[in-house]
Amino acid sequence: MRHLLTPQDFTVEETRQLFLLADDLEANPGKYAHICDGRKLATLFFEPSTRTRLSHETAMLNLGGSVIGFPSGNVSSATKGETVADTIRVISCFADIAAIRHPKEGAATVAAHYSTIPIINAGDGGHQHPTQTLLDMQTIRKLKGGLTGMTIGLCGDLKFGRTVHSLVESMSRYSGIRFVFISPDELKMPDYVTDLLRDRHIPYTEVTRLEDAIPELDILYMTRVQRERFFNEEDYIRLKDFYVLDEKKLSRAKSDCYVLHPLPRVNEIAPEVDDDPRAAYFLQVRYGVFVREAVILELLGLAGDYQF
Repeated sequence: MRHLLTPQDFTVEETRQLFLLADDLEANPGKYAHICDGRKLATLFFEPSTRTRLSHETAMLNLGGSVIGFPSGNVSSATKGETVADTIRVISCFADIAAIRHPKEGAATVAAHYSTIPIINAGDGGHQHPTQTLLDMQTIRKLKGGLTGMTIGLCGDLKFGRTVHSLVESMSRYSGIRFVFISPDELKMPDYVTDLLRDRHIPYTEVTRLEDAIPELDILYMTRVQRERFFNEEDYIRLKDFYVLDEKKLSRAKSDCYVLHPLPRVNEIAPEVDDDPRAAYFLQVRYGVFVREAVILELLGLAGDYQF
């Protein structure tokens, strides 16, 4: 039995195969419409979510399976004190695979330890978000024609942003990658991420001004300042509007510099940017369904049932 707890649970070659499968799922949906007949996905979301939960559920329904679960912790037995370990023991009696989101780092790893079904980490605190990373990478791959030889800028909340942590770790496995981290000092990339880059001899720079960095970027990955990660409301209010990408700033970027965002956005990308052909954040949502379909098939051992 296999789980997806971090993007590194798939090798570079396995990731390539997963993206090829996602391509085929996009191109030939009818071929896979009944592959998960009789299978159930449990979505266990102890934190609110729109895209991640509905994307996993849509993916399973597209494959012919069914879905059970809960949309927030306050409608589960967690309110009565049930542990993650006990929750997953129970869910293992009902479902064939589970996607879990939890506010605490490491919760998905605990679930995997006690589970008798495959676990997908759908986000654990500020730590990892592997399916988001895979769909981010698929979006970059489709737009840029590959995953090598580019400069990637990550802007905003780099301290608590689990999506940026996962993306940096994964993209650092590819050749010719350089990172630019754009954040205020209070929200800088954690040491464990920059230490990893130094160990792998991956070049990176840290800057404060988006305007200074944007001309050199091939990908700009924007993030919101996450209110739910702050202990202090005053700090959140002071930092929430630190970066706002508008058309004036984007005019300094390359013609093929694509803008990504894990969503939801608040005001860090002005609505006027939505009409720019370089805005790719809603395209990410679309690719997310096909990537999650591929992950479900891989973890259920069904990915080899069809040739692509």
